[in-house]
Amino acid sequence: MKTAAIHSRIDPETKQKAEMILHRLGMSPTEAIRMFYTQITLRNGLPFSVEIPNEETEQALMDSRSGHNLERFESANDLIDSWKQ
Repeated sequence: MKTAAIHSRIDPETKQKAEMILHRLGMSPTEAIRMFYTQITLRNGLPFSVEIPNEETEQALMDSRSGHNLERFESANDLIDSWKQ
């Protein structure tokens, strides 16, 4: 079977974090890339949605990253109860 090589550059921290997760899943980076490419060909596109977030979502992401405008709950039940109000 013939194979083709893929060469890519990625920042070391992202690579390390991803490879730790792949290791926990019992996969090598090569297997993960092969799976990703296979899914691209099967779906005729990316196997996940890629969208630019709207303004409300972008603000929520910025708030969560900075820790601003967040509600905290003692339990999951308290969170669910807050939706009923």
